[in-house]
Amino acid sequence: MASKLDQLSKMTTVVADTGDMEAIRQFHPTDSTTNPSLILKAAEIPGYARLVDEAIEWGRKARAPVGDVTDRIAVNFGAEILKIVPGRVSTEVDADLSFDSEAMIAKAHKLIGLYKDRGIGHERILIKIASTWEGVEAVRKLQSEGIDCNMTLMFSLAQAAAAADAGAFLVSPFVGRIFDWHVKAGEGPFAPDDDPGVKSVRTIYAYYKAHGFKTVVMGASFRNTGEIEALAGCDRLTISPNLLEALAKEEGPLPRKLDPAKFDSAPAKLALDEKAFRWMMNEDAMATEKLSEGIRLFARDLKALQATVAKRLAA
Repeated sequence: MASKLDQLSKMTTVVADTGDMEAIRQFHPTDSTTNPSLILKAAEIPGYARLVDEAIEWGRKARAPVGDVTDRIAVNFGAEILKIVPGRVSTEVDADLSFDSEAMIAKAHKLIGLYKDRGIGHERILIKIASTWEGVEAVRKLQSEGIDCNMTLMFSLAQAAAAADAGAFLVSPFVGRIFDWHVKAGEGPFAPDDDPGVKSVRTIYAYYKAHGFKTVVMGASFRNTGEIEALAGCDRLTISPNLLEALAKEEGPLPRKLDPAKFDSAPAKLALDEKAFRWMMNEDAMATEKLSEGIRLFARDLKALQATVAKRLAA
C-alpha cells in the first residue's frame, strides 16, 4: 500500500515548511514556505553557510545596512529552494512591519525586485504577510498589482474573511498554535476531528467554498500527523520535515476529509470593515493572543539573525 504521504499528495498539494534544502529534496513537495524562524535555523546549518556568506560579503562591499543583508539572505534561501521545488516559495515580510501597510507594500516590492535580479519572476513567489488589518490592506494593494500573497499567522474566521475580501492568493491558518492555546487553557485531550485547530481550518475551507472565494486554504503549524490526516483534501498543507517523514513511513488508508463539492454547513458571509474586523478579533481571545505572540516570535528571530549579521559585518 502507498504511504500516507503519497496518498495525501494525490488529494492535497504538499508544501515543505522548512528552509532545509536536503529535507525538501527528500520529500519532493510542490512548494515551500519560509519564515524568519526557519531561516534563522537553516542559516546555522554548515551546509548553507555559503548563502549567508555571500550576503555578508555583498553587504561589506556595498556598505549595506543590516536589513538589506538579511533580506538578501532570505532571498538567497528562496532562490535555492526554487531550484528544487517546481512551484513557489513563500518569503516573509518583516514581522515588525505588521502594523504598517505602506511599509509592508514597500518591503514586498523590494523582495520581488531581489528575486527579479536573479531572473526569478513574481509568479514563483508568494509574499507572506501577517493577518493584521494593516496586512489585509497591504495585500489588497499588492494583489491588485499582480503580486500574490500568503496571509500568515491566521487564527480566526474574521482574518480569513478579510483576507478573501482583499483577494489574497493564499491563507495559512495555524492549526498547532490554536491547539496549543486550548491545551494551555486546560482543555482536551482532543481527537483529531475535535482538535480546535483542525475545526478552524475546516470552517475557513467551508466558508471559502460556499461563498465562491478562490483564495487557497493551506493548513500550517501542525503538532502531529493526526491533525494532518484530519485535513486530507485541503487545498494545500505545509508540513515540517519530521511530520513529512512520519507520513512517508506510515501505511494504511487515508480517507479524504475535505472536498470542495462536499463541505460542512458554512458560516454566513461576513461584511468586514476595519471596525468590524477589530471587534471580532477583540472578542476572540485566542486569535488576538496568538497573532500578537506570533508577530513577537518572528520579530525576535529576525532580530537574532540581524544581530548575527551585524556582528559579522563589523568583524
